[in-house]
Amino acid sequence: MFQNTKCECGHQNPPETLLCESCGKPQMEVEESNEPLEMRYDGIARRSQKSNQSLLDKVWSFFSSVKIAIYLILITLLGAAVGTIYPQEKSADYYAEHYGWSGELYDKLGLSTMYDSWWFVGLLVMIGTSLVICSLDRVLPLYRALNKQQIRKHLQFINRQKTVYSGPIDGDPKEWVATLEKHLRKRRYRVHTDGSALLAEKNRFSRWGPYINHIGLIVLLLALLARTIPDWKMEQTIAVRDGETVQIPDTEYYVKNEKFTIEFYNKNELPDRLKEQVRPKLYKTQAVLYKCVSQCDLPGVEPKLEQVKAHDIIVNHPMSYKGVTIFQIGYDDVPLLKSVKPIIEDKVNGKTYGPFELPMKNPKTTIEVGPYTLFLKANYMEFALNEQGDPVTLSRDPKSPAFIFMIKGPGLDPSGEPYMYFPLQKDKQRFSQDKINHDLSSKLEIRVEGMENVSFSTYTSYLLIRVDTALTFVWIGLGICMLGLLMGAYWHHRRIWLRIDDGILSLGAHTNKNHFGMRSDVEWALQRMGISVERDALDNGGYNS
Repeated sequence: MFQNTKCECGHQNPPETLLCESCGKPQMEVEESNEPLEMRYDGIARRSQKSNQSLLDKVWSFFSSVKIAIYLILITLLGAAVGTIYPQEKSADYYAEHYGWSGELYDKLGLSTMYDSWWFVGLLVMIGTSLVICSLDRVLPLYRALNKQQIRKHLQFINRQKTVYSGPIDGDPKEWVATLEKHLRKRRYRVHTDGSALLAEKNRFSRWGPYINHIGLIVLLLALLARTIPDWKMEQTIAVRDGETVQIPDTEYYVKNEKFTIEFYNKNELPDRLKEQVRPKLYKTQAVLYKCVSQCDLPGVEPKLEQVKAHDIIVNHPMSYKGVTIFQIGYDDVPLLKSVKPIIEDKVNGKTYGPFELPMKNPKTTIEVGPYTLFLKANYMEFALNEQGDPVTLSRDPKSPAFIFMIKGPGLDPSGEPYMYFPLQKDKQRFSQDKINHDLSSKLEIRVEGMENVSFSTYTSYLLIRVDTALTFVWIGLGICMLGLLMGAYWHHRRIWLRIDDGILSLGAHTNKNHFGMRSDVEWALQRMGISVERDALDNGGYNS
């Protein structure tokens, strides 16, 4: 059925418009009521309110519904709560061992990786879609309504505001309006006049607060979704011995353990039942964070590092730098080999050369010792043989270190001969170092003379490395949300319309919050114009003199 939406002022309004976009005259069934006008969007039609909707309009209406958005948020919060019952992203054996059948069920249902699951990500996408469509469905009509406000409004529009006044005035209407304009400007109103009509407005920016809040939530959701992007989120543990510098995996950063310190409780500080136990009171890592500036990925070449931050890492006091956060999570006091100073013995003439420095981690790739030159070909921290008999390392800690050198020197093949060296005596016997080196073991030997040439690390500091590139955007989103909340909560959009017809003043005022304050502004303005009126008499229906 055809609907005539043209107003008596001549403006053609879109269907479902409640108030004329130009003069504000109530349309259709709104005109028949005497209730104060609903001014949320100044009566402008929204796409979600179309009567004859296409499929796209129905999808738009679904996601523009605040009720649907609330349901989506509640379901997501419920799912997030379920994901905290047991730790996330552990192995199936972990859940079975620690939590029994409930842990196994938890893992089989996919709740152990819930935050990366398709349905949880889908919920976040739906919430984001709802926020975008909700905002567009409301902000565009609101922008149109506020951007082109007509100064002279229809009398029905003025008289059906929540704050109204009507009464006679003396003098020239234009001069009366000009005088009132000066008073309203003192209250920081922006005033526009059209002869004997006036529009005064202030704090319009507060109307955009909810939509800025929506933008912040959208940024927050995008940041949460971005955490599923490879390299945007990383969490793993590294072990750093005293004095060692270790690269943080998959980053350009290195962390050095300058010194690990541990303090224990005295017996008088512990309750009786714990007095016989040794309990740590404080443990910290004096850490230095470096950034690789050149030669970062060249094998066998020492990278050039630049210090970016120094910080004592204590439990609950991590080091943070540009998305990289380093937590202190534990320590180990089992001694591990740090470095040795071996010599090279020429078994043919009995001469020895050295000692030379050989650290377990990051050794030099070329070492000159007397007439011999050692070229490092391989370095294993915890040497072992796999099922195929190939050498592998079981960990990054030097528990059973091994080195493979290509040695050049007197009495040796000019192209060099391979030599495998185990710094620890137990490993030499376990893996039969002499047999591995064949004939070369009868020509020379690399060995350590005396324990003064052996250095052990007393403590190992265990650090949790967390890289969360999206965290910066999370904080940005939260900041935008807070800005939107402040705009909407602490400032109120206030408007005053008036017109004078044949010596009769008709005034209507509206605010989105705090109507008491709105009536106080109107009372103050009228009193300045010599009109005495009680504030409460202006409420919802008006005052007639």
